[in-house]
Amino acid sequence: MDWQIFGILTQDGITSGAIYALLAIALVLVFSVTRVIFIPQGEFVAYGALTLAAIQNGVAPKVTWLLIAMGVLVFLLEAGTALLQMRSRPGRNLLGRTIGLSAGKYLAYPTAVHAATQMLPLATLPAAMQVLLTACIVVPLGPMLYRVAYQRLSQASVLVLLIVSVSVHFILTGTGLLVFGAEGTRTQPFNDFTMDVGGISITGQSMTVVLTAVTLIVLLYLYFDRSLSGKALRATAVNRLGAKLVAIGTEQTGKLAFTLAAAIGTLSGILIGPTTTLFYDSGFLIGLKGFVAAIVGGLVSYPLAALGAIFVGLLEAYCSFIASEFKEVIVFTLIVPVLLWRSLAGRHLATDDH
Repeated sequence: MDWQIFGILTQDGITSGAIYALLAIALVLVFSVTRVIFIPQGEFVAYGALTLAAIQNGVAPKVTWLLIAMGVLVFLLEAGTALLQMRSRPGRNLLGRTIGLSAGKYLAYPTAVHAATQMLPLATLPAAMQVLLTACIVVPLGPMLYRVAYQRLSQASVLVLLIVSVSVHFILTGTGLLVFGAEGTRTQPFNDFTMDVGGISITGQSMTVVLTAVTLIVLLYLYFDRSLSGKALRATAVNRLGAKLVAIGTEQTGKLAFTLAAAIGTLSGILIGPTTTLFYDSGFLIGLKGFVAAIVGGLVSYPLAALGAIFVGLLEAYCSFIASEFKEVIVFTLIVPVLLWRSLAGRHLATDDH
C-alpha cells in the first residue's frame, strides 16, 4: 500500500465514518430517551436516498402513499384516545379540538405532500427544493412510527422493544421493496469539485459529507445544551422517572427523539446517495455499522459514539484493501471485544427507568 492508496482509503473511511457518526448519534438519542434499540434507523437512510433519486428522475415517489396510510392510522389512534379520555373525564370536552388538530397533521399534511409530488415538475426543481421535499416526505414517518409501534409500549422491557424494532425493520424493508422496487440507484452528486493534496484527489462530495456531518453534530450539541426541548430530552435520557415527576411529557420527548432520528437518517441517505448504489434493503447494513459505533459509546455517550464511528469507517476502508471479502466480518467482529470489555468493566444496574 503506497501513500496515495492510503490517502484515498483514509478519505473514504472518514467519509463513511461521518455518516456512521450521524447514525450512531441518532441511535444513542433514541435509546437513551425511549430505551428502544432503533434497528429501523437504516431504513430511513434508504428511504431518503431512494426518494431523492425518484424526485431527481422526475418520478413521483410512491412512498407518499405510505405517508398517507401512516397518517390515517395515527389519526384513528389519536381520535380513539381522545374519545376514551372524554368518556373518562366528561367535564373536559377536548374531542373536537383533538380531532381537528390530528386531521390537520395526519390527514391534510400527507395529502398535501402527495399532491405536491403529483403536480410539481420534480426533475427541474432546484437541488435544495428536492432535498426539502424529500425531508417533508420521509421525516414525518419517524414520529408516526413511534405513535403506532412504540408509544403504547413505553413501559415495556428493553427485550420487548427490541422485538418490536426487529418486526418494524422487516415491515419497512418489505414496504421499501414495494414502493421503490428491487433496482438500485444513485442520486446526483452535489458538486464536481476536486482538490489535489499531495497527489491525493479529495472530492467535493467527501468534503460536503464531512462538513455537513460536523455542522449537524455541532447544531445538535447546541440544541441539547441551549434549547428547552433539548434539555427535556437530556432530562428524560438521564432519568426517565425524574422527568415524569417534573412534568416532562415522556411521550412528547419520545416523538421528538424519533423525529430527530428520522431527520438524521434521511439526511444521511441524501449525503451517501451520490457515493454508492443503494437498494431498498441497503439501509440495514449501513445502520448496523452505526449501531457498532453506538455500542462503542455504550449507547449513552455521543462523543464516544462519534469517535467509534470514525474508527469503524477507517477500519472498513483499510480492510476493503487488505481483505475485501472479510471486511464486513472484521467490522462486525469489533463489537465482540467491546461488549466483553464493557461487561467486565461496567456496573450492572437496572436501567428501565434510567
